[in-house]
Amino acid sequence: MGDLINLNRARKARVRAAAAEQAAANRLAFGRTRAERDAIKAESARLERHLDATRRED
Repeated sequence: MGDLINLNRARKARVRAAAAEQAAANRLAFGRTRAERDAIKAESARLERHLDATRRED
């Protein structure tokens, strides 16, 4: 005879696993702190200013 399983416990485990997978995907997509986002934005602005300053006029 097979092992008995609690269907409610199995359902909850499946939901937990799906939530953990979704959380991992969200961490990859949105996982930067405000300081990291601000640093990237400042670096991008600095590079843009540098590019504009060295652009030649035709």
